[in-house]
Formats: sequence, C-alpha cells, structure tokens
Amino acid sequence: MNIFKKLYCRTYQFVFKALLPILPYREPELLKNNDDIVKVLKSKNITSVLLVTDKGIRGLGLTKSLEEALTQNQFKLVVFDKTVPNPTTDNVEEALEMYKQHNCNCLIAFGGGSAMDCAKATGARVAKPKKSLSKMKGVLKVRKKLPLLIAIPTTAGTGSETTLASVITDSQTRHKYAINDFPLIPRYASLMPELTVGLPKHITSTTGMDALTHAIEAYIGKSTTRKTRECAMTAVKTIFENLEVAYNEPSNIEARENMLFASYKAGVAFTISYVGYVHAVAHSLGGKYNIAHGLANAIILPYVLKKFGRKIYKKLWKLGVYSNLFDKSTSYEVGAKIFIEKIESMNANMNIGTNISEIKEEDIAELAKTAEKEANPLYPVPVLWTRKDLQEIYFEVKNG
Repeated sequence: MNIFKKLYCRTYQFVFKALLPILPYREPELLKNNDDIVKVLKSKNITSVLLVTDKGIRGLGLTKSLEEALTQNQFKLVVFDKTVPNPTTDNVEEALEMYKQHNCNCLIAFGGGSAMDCAKATGARVAKPKKSLSKMKGVLKVRKKLPLLIAIPTTAGTGSETTLASVITDSQTRHKYAINDFPLIPRYASLMPELTVGLPKHITSTTGMDALTHAIEAYIGKSTTRKTRECAMTAVKTIFENLEVAYNEPSNIEARENMLFASYKAGVAFTISYVGYVHAVAHSLGGKYNIAHGLANAIILPYVLKKFGRKIYKKLWKLGVYSNLFDKSTSYEVGAKIFIEKIESMNANMNIGTNISEIKEEDIAELAKTAEKEANPLYPVPVLWTRKDLQEIYFEVKNG
C-alpha cells in the first residue's frame, strides 16, 4: 500500500478511535422471557408488532410461544417469515410494505443474524422512507430513531442483538454491503438458550465460529478500549470452553447459555472496535456465491491470522494465556501458533472444511476489490493490505 493511502487509512481510524468516548454506543437492555417482552410492549404503548423471522425458524415452532403471548395480550401480530440467508433488499421492501399496511409500531427480530439484519434495515426504511438502503450503506447514514426494536437470537454467533450493523445484499447486483449507525442497535434483547437447542449441528458450529471471529478481530485491531478487550477475551475463552460441548451435546443448556453470553460479549466488542479482513472477504463471498457468513468466517480466519504474522503474535498470545491454552512461559510466536492451531482443530472437530471451492479464479480480482473497498479505511486492522494481498487470501481459501 502506498504511503499516502496508508496515512489516510490510519488517520481515519485514529480520528474514529478518538471519538469513541463521545459516540452514542449503548447496550440493549436484556429481557429474560416472553413475559418481560409483553411488559415492555405495554409500557411503550405498542399496538401492532411486525415479527421478522424465517420459514425454517417458524417451521420448527420456535416462534409459537411468543406469537401466543402477543396475541393473548391483545397485540396485533403480523409475521414476515421470508427472510433468506444473506437477506436482500427485496426482503426488506416486502417487510416494509407489511409494516406500513398493518400500521405496525414495533419490530421484533427473531432468529439468527439474517433476521436481525432484515429487521434493522426495515426499521431504517421506516425511519427514512425517502432514502434507499443503498444510500444508507457505510457509516452514520441513518441518523434517525428507529421504531422500537427487540432482538431475540436463536443462534449463538452473530451478536447482531448488540450491534449497530445491518448487512444487506442487493437483489439485482448481489453486492453485499453494511449499514452502520447507532439507531440500529436494538433497544432490548432476550437471550433464551432453549431456543438454540434444536439447531442443526452445522449451524451451531458455524455461528459459534462467527462469534469467535468477532471477538478475535475486535481484539487484534487498533481501535480497542479496555471494555472491548475485556469483552473479547471473555468471549474467546467462553467459546473455546463451550462451543464443542454445545456441538456434541445439543441439549446441554449450560453450554448453550454460555455460548449466547459469549456471542453477546463478542458483539459488544466488535460494535465498538470493529472487525477486519476476515469479515470483508466473507461478505464478498456471501454476496457473490451466497456462502453462509459463519462458515466463511470459520474457514477464512486461520488464513488471515497466519498472514498477519508476527504483528499479532503478542495479542494472540495474550488471548491464549487467558484461555488457558498455555502458560506465560510460552513464547509469543509459539503461543500464537498454538492459538491458531486451536481454531483449526475446532473447525476439524466440527466438520468445517479448510477451503471454499465455490470461488472462481476469474472472480478473485473483483472480489478483492470489493473486500478492499469495504475494509479500507473503515476497519482498524493490525496490518493494512492491498488488493494484491487480499487476492492471495482468496487463492489460499479456494485451494485450502
């Protein structure tokens, strides 16, 4: 990267970090169950609710108890269950039409990151009806209060219940982009581990690795705070101790609860400290080939950490010591390599592959351009990469 672009990126990131203490970050208020949700809706004089979910979640009956609680308490309930993985602009516009048609004044996102992204984007369109989603991509383009938004995660991974981000795919171009603004942070979140018990094993594994990626990228970046470092460390240790347990023992409520907690903490960390090149590459693959985000992150993460090399040895060492992977007598380099090997062994133990064969060589230049545009200057990565550097990652991820 030429010196002028590098200076621009680092200056941008420095200014953003300097502003962190005065920016309106907040955490959602946690609710324990459906009764708490009903109480909140009544206190806010809510009359009509749009529940945003997907057919898979609803087909499993996971929304049933909430739907019953809302209708029994005289709330008008409208359900949008057409959210797809990597939710699209078409999804959002259809949900928006339902919201307006039924005079809704509250959104409840129920599901994984896709449902939450769809609900957030729908809320942004409600708040800014004359502004298209594409005009809101980037940072601080919403700037208006959303309708009441409650998030109920059914996966322990995305952390979307804590974040200011909504990731949307353009239905026509398949370009995937993020909308980042403080009003998108849900006002309330409910972490109910019983909702995650019936997840397919591959969803448990990949969403868990998604949360791990959030925590690691937030920790190794250059815009950390004491709070985000503590949240990231807690998340990493908790995931190392609980993800494979949840994968192998799906009904283990304690492991499920711990994973929801870890996902939440990782979400708090990366909401403030941001992510990095793993996410930029994963977003491009999700947009181009519809690769599930958590799966992409899980596979890409070790490649990116290795390429960063000694620039992140000490930070990975600190995470490894905190997670009891080794003791302080271990060198930074050895500790960092043990840490990366831990990630690779978790992937292997949960049947996550080492490559993404869907990547086409002729697409790599354009994919790298997309990832570079997303990441620079926004993401405070430990090492700044050029498109050529990113192309090398795509080739490695393709070939394994």
